[in-house]
Amino acid sequence: MLLDVKNLHVKYGTVEALHGINLQVEEGEIVTILGANGAGKSTTLMTISGLLKPSEGEIWFDGKPIHTMPAHKVVEEKLTQSPEGRRVFSTLTVQENLNLGAFTAKNPKRVEETRRWIFELFPRLKERKSQLAGTLSGGEQQMLAIGRALMNNPRILLLDEPSLGLAPILVKAIFETVAEINKSGVTVVLVEQNAKAALKLAHRGYVMEVGRIVLEDDADALLANPSVREAYLGGGKK
Repeated sequence: MLLDVKNLHVKYGTVEALHGINLQVEEGEIVTILGANGAGKSTTLMTISGLLKPSEGEIWFDGKPIHTMPAHKVVEEKLTQSPEGRRVFSTLTVQENLNLGAFTAKNPKRVEETRRWIFELFPRLKERKSQLAGTLSGGEQQMLAIGRALMNNPRILLLDEPSLGLAPILVKAIFETVAEINKSGVTVVLVEQNAKAALKLAHRGYVMEVGRIVLEDDADALLANPSVREAYLGGGKK
């Protein structure tokens, strides 16, 4: 088990956002977390990555507890996040944003190899490497956010709403790239409003409602599940 989340509770002040969730991710998988706005999906990712601290529960990564680690130490363990809303550094260039993603790296040669790989994944970033990130389109900023997270050579990549606000043709391209990233050996945990696209990409999925996991299954089974189809896929036939 590469990632094991056990009985996770998270509070914002006195309000409990996660009510004892459990989820597991095997090495090499793409696992998606589905749910409506406010279900706790982003909170789950931010807690796994160390940006939020649980009030109860544990998070184990490759047999090591990470729930007490500060976020930068979690990154050093090779677990990185591409956040919702991209959050690129708008006044820095594409190249500078990527360099920041490698702040824990100790091998300059490996950093350069990773940068070349990211430019192969996202040729548009190579074309715009000297351009300020704030002047990029939404799709290009999403590519940059993912590329920045990959600069750490993560074992697990947490992706929070990568298709948000993008045109359908760009959504298709982003999901194809996520599949390619996974084939390269990176395990992916994907939070995504586009449930159909996420389930077609993923191996397994979890469904969250108001801070609880209410369903988990193989992606194909969730795609075929009538309640999932009605709630997230618009009902009807495939």
